[in-house]
Amino acid sequence: MASSMSVPADHSLRFELSNEVHARPPEELVAPKKLTYLACLSDQNNRQAEWQAVSALATQFGARPPASDAIHYSADLGPFRLKWERHAEFSRYNFITAENSDQPFENAAINVVPDEWLASLPGETIAASHVAIRRGRDDGVVDHDALSAAYFQGNPMVGAYLSGGAAAGFTDFRIADDGFSRVLIEDRHTTPRQAGRLVQRLLEIDTYRIMAMLTLPVARTLTPALDDGERELAAITHALIGTDEQNEPELLDRLTKLQAEIESNDAKTQFRFGAAAAYYNLVHRRIADLREDRIEGLQTFEEFVERRLAPAMSTCAAVRSRHENLSQHLARATQLLSTRVNIASERQNQGILESMNRRVELQVRLQETVEGLSIAAITYYIVGLVSYLAKGLQASGISLNAPLVTALSVPVVVLTVALGLRKIREMITGPKG
Repeated sequence: MASSMSVPADHSLRFELSNEVHARPPEELVAPKKLTYLACLSDQNNRQAEWQAVSALATQFGARPPASDAIHYSADLGPFRLKWERHAEFSRYNFITAENSDQPFENAAINVVPDEWLASLPGETIAASHVAIRRGRDDGVVDHDALSAAYFQGNPMVGAYLSGGAAAGFTDFRIADDGFSRVLIEDRHTTPRQAGRLVQRLLEIDTYRIMAMLTLPVARTLTPALDDGERELAAITHALIGTDEQNEPELLDRLTKLQAEIESNDAKTQFRFGAAAAYYNLVHRRIADLREDRIEGLQTFEEFVERRLAPAMSTCAAVRSRHENLSQHLARATQLLSTRVNIASERQNQGILESMNRRVELQVRLQETVEGLSIAAITYYIVGLVSYLAKGLQASGISLNAPLVTALSVPVVVLTVALGLRKIREMITGPKG
C-alpha cells in the first residue's frame, strides 16, 4: 500500500545507489558444476564493444540481450549459463555448465562457447581459470597428495576448509598448458547461493591479486628514475651551499627541470599506485570472507597470497613513498633557491633604482644649470632689444638717457624671465613639494 505521507522529493540517484548493493549477485551453484572464468583488461573505449559482443552472443542463443546501459548481465543460453560484469579496469565473464565426467577439468565449460565469439572479445586476458565443483566426502578427509597428482600435475597446492567447513577449496595458483589456472571445490553442505559466493570470492582473490601486481613493474621501472633524481637533488643542494648569485639561476633551472620530470612521472603512475592499494585491500577482505580452516599439510589461501603479495606491495609502497618524499624535498629546495634568486634580483633592482635616482639628480642639476644659462641668454637678447629701443627714442628727439635705461632694464628683465621660466616649469612638472 502506497504511503500518503508527504516527504521531500527523491534525490535523482537514490534508487540507483540503493540498488547498487544488490547488483552483481553471485550465481547459485549446485554441485556438480564446471565454470570457466575470464577477466579481460579493457578501457572505457571498449564498453560499447563489450556490450555488443554480449548482446550478439545472447541473440545467437535466443536470449534477451542486456540493456544498452547495463554493466552486468546473466542469462541461461541453453548449453551454458553466461554471466558478464563490467568493472573499472576490466570485465569478467563466467561460463557455467553441469559436470558430466569423472574428470573435473576435462571438457571445460568454455569449450561449448563459440570460438569465433571468444576471439572477438575486446581487451587482454589478465586472469583465466577453470573451476570444478564436485561433491566432497562428508567425513572431511582430504588426500591432497592424490589431488595434486590427479589435477595439478603434482604441484604444491594451496587449500583450506572454507565457509566454516561447508566446503574445501584447492588450487596451485599456476597457469596450466592451456592458459588457465585450476580451482577445485569439494562441496560438503553449502547452499547454492553460498557456493556461488565462495566461487566468486576465490576468483576475485586471484583477479585482484594480479591487478595489484600490475603496479610492481611500474615500481621497478620508476626506481632508476628515483635513484637519478635523488642523486641530482643531492648534487644541487650541495652546490647550493657554496654557490654565488651568478650560478643560482643555473641551479634553479636544474631544479625546475628535475621537478618537472618527477611531476610527470607522478601524473603517469599515481592511478596505478592508488589502484594497487585498493586491490590489495580487496584481496584481504575476500580472504577474510572465505572463513578458512587449515588442512594439515597445506598452505591456506591467506598464507600463500600474503607470502607472495605482501613483499610486492611493500615494494610498491616504498617506491611511492620515495617518490612523494623526493617531490617534497624538490619543492622545498626549489622554494629556497627561488627565494635566494628573488633576493638577489631585488638587490639588483635596488641598485638599478639607486643608479636611476643618481641619474635623475644629475639631470635636475643639469636642468638647473641649463635653466640659469637660459635666463642669462634670454636676458641678453631682451636687454639688447631694450637698448635698441632706447637709442631709437633718444635719436628721435625724446630726452632719454639710453645707457641708463638699458642698465636699469637688466634686473627687471632677469626677474621677469626667471619668474616666467619657473611658472612654465610648475605647469609641466607641478610645484615643488
